[in-house]
Amino acid sequence: MIVAGEPSGDAHAAALVKALREKKSDLEFFGATGPLMRAAGVETVVNSDDLAIMGIVEVGLVLPRFIRAFRKLREAAVRRSPDAVVLVDWPEFNLRLASALHRRGLKVVYYISPQLWAWRPGRVSKIKENIDLLLSILPFEVDWYKAHGVEHVEFVGHPLSGEVKARFGREEFCRRNGLDPARPIVSFLPGSRQKELERILPPMLEAIEALRTMRPEVQAVVVVAPSRTLEETYALMSRYQFEGVKLVQQQTREALGASDAAAVASGTATLEAALLETPMVVVYRESPVNWHTLGRLITVQHYGLVNLVAGKEIAKELMQDQLTGANLTQELLKLLDPQTNNAMRAQLRTVARALGEPGASQRAAELILRSITPSTNYTNQSV
Repeated sequence: MIVAGEPSGDAHAAALVKALREKKSDLEFFGATGPLMRAAGVETVVNSDDLAIMGIVEVGLVLPRFIRAFRKLREAAVRRSPDAVVLVDWPEFNLRLASALHRRGLKVVYYISPQLWAWRPGRVSKIKENIDLLLSILPFEVDWYKAHGVEHVEFVGHPLSGEVKARFGREEFCRRNGLDPARPIVSFLPGSRQKELERILPPMLEAIEALRTMRPEVQAVVVVAPSRTLEETYALMSRYQFEGVKLVQQQTREALGASDAAAVASGTATLEAALLETPMVVVYRESPVNWHTLGRLITVQHYGLVNLVAGKEIAKELMQDQLTGANLTQELLKLLDPQTNNAMRAQLRTVARALGEPGASQRAAELILRSITPSTNYTNQSV
């Protein structure tokens, strides 16, 4: 059984399923699936597409939907008794599911360990009680968990390491999108959720307008996440009476790779930008209720994953009220300075090395299979 509830988790889970099947072809999978897991052949018990929601208010409005999903997954696990339950990220839901299934005697593996070091660290007791194997994708997490009494934790590396590559280069990206490769390009990634688009895109549009005035040679590209549509993005832009910006979709890595600088919503995309060595500003804006309620629980100095891995702020973070068009413009102009740009690219190479060698999904698959049948070596096995 495999359970993921957000777009990034869906992608990592799908890669893990592929790696598991390469090592043992007769495995069957069921659980909570997104489009990539379904494409990988995972049987759907719960469709997780509509469950990728953040925030107290947002979750409260659809709480019955989460309760129904929880019960369906619990009942399916108890009825079918899988050899292992693999929970992928999504801690608010999955930690509760882990508790319900572990006390029923099921083996529970947690892939992409919850970021308890960032907020609500007291939940580590749930990891110790209910997780048989914890698989970490960030280099500093193992030490943190072991310092908090969790011994069954392994670092497998980040699934994106070695996998983030542009399908084509800057010249081809510009040719396909009507851009001039000789002029600077700045990409804007407002996030994958509807509320992120609504809150983060407007200050990005303000920055684009300012850049047009201050640096008219700069070309702005808004990168629309696969989970959003071009139509809703255009509709939001028209609401702000904004036209003439190049929108691209299904070209996230190509846009980042072609860009001289980028503004990126905090999340996995910041690591993609780091692996492509694209200088960036990390941005985010929540609703006031969520920010003032949940923000108080955050215990780390930095928000962006790229800075957390680096252990210092190498990419400027503009969070909540700091995210204004004026502030974002100022930071992007700094990144367009060649000396500053080259310095950040060098730091991003260090971050990329810290994420581990390629093959995280394969290492995770091997550890999961060993936990099921400890006597078998799956390192190079392909059936």
